[in-house]
Amino acid sequence: MSEVLSQSQIDALLSAARSGENLEPEEETSKEKKYRKYDFRSPRKFTKDRLKMLDSIFENYSRNLNSRINGLMHTSCEISVESAEEQRYYEFSNALIEGDVLTLAYVKYGDVREDTPALLHVSKSLMLNMIDRMMGGEGEVDDDLDPEYTFTDLELKIVEGLSRYFVENLGESWQNYIQLEFEFGRVEPNPTMIQPLGLDEIVVIMDLTVKFPNCDGHMSICLPGMVLTNIFGEISRLNTAHKNQDETAEREIFESLKTTQIDLVAEICRTKLKLSDIYHLNVGDVIDLKRPKDSPVYINIGGRRWFDGVMGVHNKNMAVKIGKTYYEPEGRNVKQDGR
Repeated sequence: MSEVLSQSQIDALLSAARSGENLEPEEETSKEKKYRKYDFRSPRKFTKDRLKMLDSIFENYSRNLNSRINGLMHTSCEISVESAEEQRYYEFSNALIEGDVLTLAYVKYGDVREDTPALLHVSKSLMLNMIDRMMGGEGEVDDDLDPEYTFTDLELKIVEGLSRYFVENLGESWQNYIQLEFEFGRVEPNPTMIQPLGLDEIVVIMDLTVKFPNCDGHMSICLPGMVLTNIFGEISRLNTAHKNQDETAEREIFESLKTTQIDLVAEICRTKLKLSDIYHLNVGDVIDLKRPKDSPVYINIGGRRWFDGVMGVHNKNMAVKIGKTYYEPEGRNVKQDGR
């Protein structure tokens, strides 16, 4: 049976038809949570904790480099870490075009020097801005700059000096984890002609944003996955060695303390007497401590309370039986009534 409309509903339909409103019911849009697709053919090599560590390291690098570039360029700039992403090398190399400049740097730690280089790339407009400032200009860059613009020999010499400066400051940011040094290799003016890494090799791309008053651009640092794996392994080894050393030192200290003699003072109570009363004390006199006979005895070490106990006899000798131990420093400093 069809639904019967009331007069008010009919009037509403006629009014909507005259005004040209859409009478079709709106479709409910379902809000689905979007998830990032995981490529099982290219499993992730580094955990989120490792990437967060790298993000922290390069945040430190960006702060150090920021202050030094301000002094070098005599201007103000802002450098921040944009992202830390694990990729395949071809994703990094495909973004480079002819005329881009690529810097090769080699990682050294301890007696190890990695053969696979780390790569540094600075966007062309940003590099030209810094070159102009190094030459005494204001960092003005042509807005209609040809994407295939190639650097002159003089510009390449300045690029080499700046790249060397960027590379040599990389090691300082790792000092909280490992003593690392980045050794400048060379500047490659045509990255499409070289292949320092395998196209399918895992790399981590650190993308930094550099902002000058009249220009901004990106600095990308490509860290080979195998090199990072070796570095993280060395960090874990050093942490384990330090932990073992700390445990050994702790045992040695504890062993030496075992033979140390300390004075324990069992204190029944503290009270106050007038000097005249003390002067007239004789053998057999009783001092009223105003405490019950079963009150605890305080055992002090170095002037601080460590234990509470009860007076007693052991092998016909006066003794104190330990009843309570104060593990927290606050408890050792507590003063009881009458003390």
